[in-house]
Amino acid sequence: MYLKKIFKNKKIIVTGHTGFKGSWLTAWLKQLEANVMGISLDPPTNPSHFKASKINQDIKDIRLDIRNRKQLEKKITSFKPNFIFHLAAQSLVGSSYKNPELTWHTNVFGTLNILQSLRKLKNACNVVIITSDKCYFNKEVHYGYKETDTLGGKDPYSSSKASAELLIKSYINSFFLNNNSKIRIATARAGNVIGGGDWAKDRIIPDCVRSWSKGTKAKLRNPKATRPWQHVLEAVGGYICLAINLKNNKKLHGESFNFGPSLSREYSVLELVQAMGNNWENVSWKTIPKSSKKFYESGLLRLNCNKARKILKWKSILKFEENIELVAEWYRNYYLDPKNIYYLTKDQISQYQYLAFKRGFKWANPF
Repeated sequence: MYLKKIFKNKKIIVTGHTGFKGSWLTAWLKQLEANVMGISLDPPTNPSHFKASKINQDIKDIRLDIRNRKQLEKKITSFKPNFIFHLAAQSLVGSSYKNPELTWHTNVFGTLNILQSLRKLKNACNVVIITSDKCYFNKEVHYGYKETDTLGGKDPYSSSKASAELLIKSYINSFFLNNNSKIRIATARAGNVIGGGDWAKDRIIPDCVRSWSKGTKAKLRNPKATRPWQHVLEAVGGYICLAINLKNNKKLHGESFNFGPSLSREYSVLELVQAMGNNWENVSWKTIPKSSKKFYESGLLRLNCNKARKILKWKSILKFEENIELVAEWYRNYYLDPKNIYYLTKDQISQYQYLAFKRGFKWANPF
């Protein structure tokens, strides 16, 4: 098995492993028999994918605020990881309006603490830092943003992710540019991720599932908004693919990559909800008047992922309908029998990995 050969018994740190994407990534790495240390706060929601899928089993499950540099440095340097995936963040746009200081301290200074810790690390380590597609200065244009486009942000969350990107680049140039550097760093910018186990506030799928499970109408804030929707396993697979390539190719040190669906496969919020409704019983929704919206949300955001396709040989592989079916299957099964979700999570990871390999992507080789 190609992936297992690379990651089996390797020491891997995942920050933010109790979060939505972090828990799916950790679950995948567990299946590859990696030696995983998770560093995070408690799960941000209840219920959570982390608890439902028993992610804490067979890993080093550490509760630690990444803003605590001394403790973070101690954990990283003593564990001596071969790989780090940095996902810990305040990840909600709405929450960034309520607490911009916390957002910046976590997303920027938390990343600074990771970088400072890497300066103390003696062994070779490949580091994938996840920022966001919202790091771009979004003019809501119809072309997809490339990795070289202007960074920015019209809200505290987006600006914090853009600032983290600038910080990372400055540290690479200042401290990790030497050809003899044992530290290699790349950043990943993923689009809007959906999947089973997300219960965050102000996200469309969790909002719908919560409402429909109670027999009430889902509330749509911006039904015409277009997003690069992708299943969480598409994004997580991109991070894994990037880590492999970073390890094998030192020229990728300092590079950034977009991970999202093709521009021809983008759908509006309303189309997403309608597709979910086709996989759920007794669904209904209503649009919230503009005056009821709590904060600014962009109407259009697109990513150009040609760089990942060309260099990493990665692209999203799920059709929109397949994506929705996986999401709906997970939530339906959770509400029917949450005790079996552990097995469904493992099964969906195996399904996705096999499908990616079957559709021509060697990095996902399950054999």
